[in-house]
Amino acid sequence: MSNGNDISLYKNNSNIPKLITIPKLHQMKKEGIPIVSLTAYDYSMGKEMDQAGVDVILIGDSLGCVIQGKQNTLSVSLENIIYHTKIVSNGIKRALLVADLPFSCSYSVEKVIESSVSLLSKAGAAAVKLEIPSNSELHLKMLRELNSLSIPVFAHIGLTPQSVHSLGGYQVQGNSKSKRTAEELLDLAIQIEKCGASAVVLECVPKDLVKQITDSLKIPTIGIGAGIHCDGQILVVNIF
Repeated sequence: MSNGNDISLYKNNSNIPKLITIPKLHQMKKEGIPIVSLTAYDYSMGKEMDQAGVDVILIGDSLGCVIQGKQNTLSVSLENIIYHTKIVSNGIKRALLVADLPFSCSYSVEKVIESSVSLLSKAGAAAVKLEIPSNSELHLKMLRELNSLSIPVFAHIGLTPQSVHSLGGYQVQGNSKSKRTAEELLDLAIQIEKCGASAVVLECVPKDLVKQITDSLKIPTIGIGAGIHCDGQILVVNIF
């Protein structure tokens, strides 16, 4: 990534935060400091992002598309996520490492808990990301149970790629044409915070709705294709 040259998000490397934690992210929201997030899949990517001052590094199930060449993320296994999380963690000293919970692990509360424990205890993640396609009692219970075990959760709403078939494709959510209305997404975000999520990831949501959600929550919002009103942004680096 650096071609031998130092890269940094900070003019002075001494200004890079020493350690990113969940409380630190909440403090950044309060102080209006943008949260910088990127995906990584190997040691070198993780190390350079960490040294550059990236705050949150996600091991995304997007690896199914950008690493494995699949059409969607549905076939990514827990073993895939554990493997990539382990090798990325070897290069990280300060960034918060978040691991995706793949589709195959999200069908029951028990499986979500078991998978999350493995990602933290075996792979080196500090938090998990869970797609929340609706405010069903099942998904809210998943959040509550993980919170009760002190497992930090980034709750992913809006366009949730694991729901690509039921959504009819990769489409903006929260407008007049989408399956998920603005009112539903705002209510879902509020419920997610009440259930103990540490942050909310908003994907492909209109910017005005994003501002409303961000202003309504105490926890950070991190956007991907969701405009400028989030507390932070995340990108899948292999796409750019």
